[in-house]
Amino acid sequence: MTLDELSAAVAQSTGTTKAKAAEAIHAVLGGIQEALKRGDRVAIAGFGVFEVAHRAARQGRNPQTGETIEIKASKAVRFKPGKVLRDAVNG
Repeated sequence: MTLDELSAAVAQSTGTTKAKAAEAIHAVLGGIQEALKRGDRVAIAGFGVFEVAHRAARQGRNPQTGETIEIKASKAVRFKPGKVLRDAVNG
């Protein structure tokens, strides 16, 4: 599903315009993004939890040359689905 398709589905289920639905979706996604940038955990009941995970610096290998390289520490977004979402997907 694309953002356009999601906007159409939200517009249909709420009885609003597609543009207003897209605006609301962008606001929600922007809020989640800002919270994650601050390092906050975002929990949406029945849907799941978004959180930032820290990856430590480590050594890796260049697969073409076999040379050892240093991989910098980084952050990654993790998502853990809630029970309602898991059940919906599996049921």
